[in-house]
Amino acid sequence: MSGQPDRFAVLSPKEMGSIDHIASRTILVATLMENAGRAVALAIKHFTKPCRVLVLCGPGNNGGDGYVAARHLAGMGWPVAVAALAEPREGSDAASVAARFHGPRVPFSPEEAARVDLVIDAVFGAGLSRDVQEPVPSVLAAAKRVVAIDMPSGIDGATGLVRGYARAADLTVTFFRAKPGHLLLPGREYLGQFEVRDIGIPAETLKEITVTTWQNEPGLWKLPVLGLEAHKYSRGVVSLSAGEAMPGAARLAAASARRTGAGLVRIAAGKAAPAFRLGEPGLIIDEEPLADLLKDHRRRTWICGPGLLPEEVEQVFPQLVAEDRQILADAGAFSWAAGAPDRLRGAAVLTPHGGEFARVFGAPGSDPLAAVRAAAKQVNAVVVLKGATSVIASPDGKVALNTHATSALGTAGSGDTLTGIIGALLAAGMEPWDAACAGVWLHGEAALQAGNWLVAEDLDRYLGKARDKATRLQTEQ
Repeated sequence: MSGQPDRFAVLSPKEMGSIDHIASRTILVATLMENAGRAVALAIKHFTKPCRVLVLCGPGNNGGDGYVAARHLAGMGWPVAVAALAEPREGSDAASVAARFHGPRVPFSPEEAARVDLVIDAVFGAGLSRDVQEPVPSVLAAAKRVVAIDMPSGIDGATGLVRGYARAADLTVTFFRAKPGHLLLPGREYLGQFEVRDIGIPAETLKEITVTTWQNEPGLWKLPVLGLEAHKYSRGVVSLSAGEAMPGAARLAAASARRTGAGLVRIAAGKAAPAFRLGEPGLIIDEEPLADLLKDHRRRTWICGPGLLPEEVEQVFPQLVAEDRQILADAGAFSWAAGAPDRLRGAAVLTPHGGEFARVFGAPGSDPLAAVRAAAKQVNAVVVLKGATSVIASPDGKVALNTHATSALGTAGSGDTLTGIIGALLAAGMEPWDAACAGVWLHGEAALQAGNWLVAEDLDRYLGKARDKATRLQTEQ
C-alpha cells in the first residue's frame, strides 16, 4: 500500500471485487449483502421520513442489496414494493436474499415508479460495463426521488462516465471505500448526498491488494512542523523565473509561496526587474544572469513557467535541469513543450489545467486517471491535472483525487497561486507527490474560506489558516 493510510483508499470496481472475494473467505457473501441492505435502509431512515417506496432490483448482487433494504424498510413499517428488471440467478446469494422479501412485487415500469414517493435504484452498481438500455432509463426518469445503492445506474464506477443514461440520485450509499466514479466528473454530480457505510469488511483486506488511488486529505500526507531552531533556509528557499511580458503571474506565485511558509522567496527577473521593484518588501528581486544565480546551491527549488513566454522557458528550463534543480513547471512551460512532452523531463512537478495537459500529452479522454498516470510515467514527474476533481499522479502509479475545492477557483491567477503553494512545500523538504497533494488541498481550503467571489490575491490571506487546519487534521487522523 506504499505506506498510505488505508482509510483514504479509493477502489476501482475490479479492486472492490477482489476485496469482496478476499472478505468472502471468512464472511459469507449473503452476510455482506445483508449488512449492505441494512445499511441502506438505515441511511434512508435518516434521510427522509417514512413514505411509499419502490425498490428497483437488478439480477446481480446490487439487486440483492436492494431486496435486503426492502425487507428492512418494510420491517420498519414503510410501504415497500419491489420491481425486478430480471430475477436473480437460481442458487445465487442474490436469489437467497430475494426469497426472504415477502412484500408486494410490481412490474418494472415507469407507471409504478411514478406512483411512489421514493425509488431505490438497485439495478446496476459501480461495475457496470455497458450502456444502460431500456426500460431502465424510462423507469428511473419517472421517479420523484431516487436513492442509489453503490452507484447511480449508468455511471461507470471506474471513470465516472455516463454509460448511455443515468438519473441523478438524491442520496447514494456505497460500502467500504469510495470508487473513482464517485469522485470524478460527471459521476460525482449524480450522487446527491453521498455516504460510505461499513458493512463488516475488515480493513486488513486492503493489505492483500495493491492500492494505488486515494482521496486527497490531510493524513495522506503530513506538513512539516517548524522546530525551535527553524530559520529561513531550513524553511526553504523558493526561486521563480520571471518574464518581461507577464510579471503578475510570478508575483502571485511568489506571494502564495511566502504565505504558505517559505523562508525566503526570490524572483530571478533579469531585465524585467523594474516591474517587481515596488513589490512586497520581503521579496528579493535578482537582476543577475541565471547562471550566476545557480551558483547558490541553497536555491534548490525553482518555479519555471508562470508569466513566461515559450522562448523564455527555452532559455531557463534546460539550465535548471543541467544544474539538477528541483523544478516545478507550469503555464508557459506547457506552451514550450506542446506536442513534445519529453522536453519536460527533469521537472519534479507539473501543474497543467485540462487545456495545457491536452496541448502537451493529448486529451485525457474517457479515463483521466489512466491518462495522468501515463503522463507522469512518461516524463518521470508528478503531474497535477487541475480541475473540479484534481488528479495528482506520481511516476510510480500513485494517484490522489482531490475534491476539496470550490468552483470559485476558476479565476485568473488561481493556478499561479497553486504553483507558489506547492513550490513552498517542495522547498520545505516534502517529497514531490506529497507536496503536490498537500498544495492542492491547501489551495482548495483557502478558497473555501475566502468565499464564492474571490480573486487570486484573496487566497493569500487564508493560506496560514488553511495550513493550521491541515496540521490539526493530520494530527487527529
